[in-house]
Parts: sequence; structure tokens; C-alpha cells
Amino acid sequence: MQLYALEYNSERENLIISEHGRHVQKLINHAITIEDRSKRQRFVESVVNLMHQMNPQTKNVAEYKERLWKHVFRISDYKLDVDAPDGVLITKPSEDKRVANLGYPKMEKRFRHYGRNVQELVRKALTMEIGEKRDAFVEIIGSYMKLAYRTWNREHYVNDEIIMADLRALSKGELVMSDDITFNNLKYTPPKPHNRGRNQGSKNRNNRNSNSRNSNNRNNNNRNRNRK
Repeated sequence: MQLYALEYNSERENLIISEHGRHVQKLINHAITIEDRSKRQRFVESVVNLMHQMNPQTKNVAEYKERLWKHVFRISDYKLDVDAPDGVLITKPSEDKRVANLGYPKMEKRFRHYGRNVQELVRKALTMEIGEKRDAFVEIIGSYMKLAYRTWNREHYVNDEIIMADLRALSKGELVMSDDITFNNLKYTPPKPHNRGRNQGSKNRNNRNSNSRNSNNRNNNNRNRNRK
């Protein structure tokens, strides 16, 4: 009995366009190896028709077939020597136009619960001149760190000594603070609900009551005049 080795996707070449599947990619790679140009042309046209039949909901889309031809050339890495239909412009993208990967901002993993903005504020504090302004700025940073610490871990007790130690660690020992510095307990205050509709309804009721009282007063005055 002949045994066949299993082929895993991790061992195969990468899919260029996954929506068409691996078999279509293999057919296009096979078309590159066909030496006769007329046979290669007919073979690629059959592959494009097959790709079109795999998505029947797009039969009435005029631009879809043009898109398929561009995908065929892209899957072949523009090595396919065939003629595209009239009106289909095939251009190989320039490597210079590729956008470079954006770097992800680095932050100290140990103090991720404080957030990246706190680390930026600590760096800014290090650039300030030593004095009352810098001390006040550090006090604000420490107060916010205290709030963030309690939000991150409500069960753990936090005091000024813990915040001061973390500030020294974040500044790598460059941020010198006085021992009598205290960090205020900031509180998060959620925004008040918008009661515009309720207030407007109350105003309308008050206006109706006022109009009703004015109308009653006018009626009473008219009755008094008639009696006289």
C-alpha cells in the first residue's frame, strides 16, 4: 500500500490573494510553465472564466472581470506573458511606492497600568528646570498615577511611597522629589445626564399654569365689572 505524505499549509507557499484559493494560484503558476503562447493564452482565459464562475453574484458587475485579470497578473508576480482584454491596463506597482511599516510606540511593560501618557509626562518633567513649577507638575503626575493605580487594582492599597517609588523608576532615578510631597486623591466624576427635554417639559407646564391663572384673573375682573 502506498502512503502519501500530508501537506500542511504552513509548508506551502503563501497565498497571494486568498479569496481565489490555492488551486487557482496553482493553475496560474502552471500557466507560466506553458511554452506555447497560444495555448497559454487560452489556458489563462479559462482560468479567468473559472474565477468568474466561483462568484456568480458578480456576473452583472462590469468591472469585476477587469479586476480578475489584474489579480491573475498579480498572483503570477507579473511573470505571465499573455494578452489582457482591450481596456484592461496591467501595470506592475513600483517597489518605491510601498508604505513602510509604522513603528509601534514602545513603553515600559512594568508600568503599563499607568498608560503611555504618564511616561511622556515624566519625560517632560525631566526637561523642566528645578523649582516650584516642576514640583507642582510632578505632584499632578503623581496624583493622576494614584488614581490610575486604584482604577487598575481596587483591592490593593496604594500610598504616596508606592507612587514616589514608581516615579523614580520611570525617570530612572533622575527625578528627585522632596520627602514631604503629597499626592491628592483625585476622583473620577462622570458627566451629568442631559436633561434638556425634562427641563423643557417643566418650562412648558409652568407656562401653561401661568396662562391659566392669567385667564382666570381676567374672567374674574369681567364679572366684577358686570355686577357694578
